[in-house]
Amino acid sequence: MVLVGALGVALILAAAAVVGLLRARTRADSRVAAAVRELQDAMAELQQAQSGRSVGELAASLDLEEIAERTLEAAAAIPGVDAALLDATATSGERLRHAIGIPPEEADRTAIEIPENENLRAVSVSFRYRIDEAGSESALVRSGLALPVRADGSPVGTLAAFSRSGDSLSEAQLDELERLAYRAGPALENARRFLEARALADLDALTGLHNRRYFHETLAREVGRARRYGRQLALILFDLDDFKQINDRIGHLAGDAVLAEVAQRMMSVVRAADVACRVGGDEFGVVLPESIAADAELLASRIAHAISHKPLGKAGTLFVSAGVAEMREDDDAVELFERADQALYRAKQLGKARTVAANDV
Repeated sequence: MVLVGALGVALILAAAAVVGLLRARTRADSRVAAAVRELQDAMAELQQAQSGRSVGELAASLDLEEIAERTLEAAAAIPGVDAALLDATATSGERLRHAIGIPPEEADRTAIEIPENENLRAVSVSFRYRIDEAGSESALVRSGLALPVRADGSPVGTLAAFSRSGDSLSEAQLDELERLAYRAGPALENARRFLEARALADLDALTGLHNRRYFHETLAREVGRARRYGRQLALILFDLDDFKQINDRIGHLAGDAVLAEVAQRMMSVVRAADVACRVGGDEFGVVLPESIAADAELLASRIAHAISHKPLGKAGTLFVSAGVAEMREDDDAVELFERADQALYRAKQLGKARTVAANDV
């Protein structure tokens, strides 16, 4: 009777785990689907904007950097404005700060924080210097205006304009800056939402890693950059040994949970500069900018240890086979991928649970 009760509890717990995984997958799939829809809507809005407006219009771009540059160029073109600074929200809490007519270090010191108040139009500031620090008076910022940049009534950043003359910026200049901030706000917000949607659309719903499409796009981009600037690049491809047998033994839902845990263990050891992706099924890839084959072999060893150092639920202890390749001078993205893939295949032939470098194949 006790055994039957214990078995019943175990079955309930197992069922709960399966339901939890299904719900997690549904939520993740919904997030990606929503992101793709938002990405498609944003592209449609961009095409409509470009068909109805000049390419120079802020609203016709979904590139944060381009919008910032255009906004600052327009601000600096206002008579009496010698320098301008744009500080806005980018993605994931990061800040976008661009300046024109002022060095970056001076821009950081001159940046003006304004209070959040929906009735606030602008903050006017005056800069005064001690004579022994003044130096060349014409090179110093003397006055400035800081305006809130809003989208749908919510603050998204600050636009500041500065003058090096002794005169404060006028009401007419404030009017022009206000009109510019009014146009820049929605453009910045649309671009930020576009980037966030694109980031979600680039994620694998199960593991949270970048997906196959993003992997191949990134590999092609990094190969092009490495060839253009004479830099180094390495690639790791790895998969789980005998994963089909694991799926057959514990089921595909439990197998999906294994893949999610493998991704977490993998991410615990990759570097911030590395791009980790799920290439498909139980195959993963890591693009390593500014790296050689020895760096890739070392990281592959760390990934293998992170995955195999302790059992993973019902799947038990998992082992990894990996292939690594370093970009050659005449490699393109396809050739680099194929050499790493051949090295992975060789690792399987040699008995699995090992890393093989392409040069050793």
